[in-house]
Amino acid sequence: MAHRDEHNPQVNPHLRATFLEIVENQLRANDPPETKETLNRLVAQGISAEDARLYIAQAVCAATFDILKHNRPFDRQRYVEDLRRLPDPPQ
Repeated sequence: MAHRDEHNPQVNPHLRATFLEIVENQLRANDPPETKETLNRLVAQGISAEDARLYIAQAVCAATFDILKHNRPFDRQRYVEDLRRLPDPPQ
């Protein structure tokens, strides 16, 4: 289950807000469409919409970390695979 981290001193609230904003932008633009599909699937599994967005934000975070750590472009296929695995953690 997604961790409520508002009071966790190790979580940067600015990064959390940024990743959630990216999720909202993806949902609004329906790009990639798998983001909305994932949100709908997680909600259908009984996960709240808020927690589903947090799960998706974890996938955004993992994709961003991969870009920065390995100095390579966004890997859409890997991101979509991570979305499909949710609520399991991204790989």
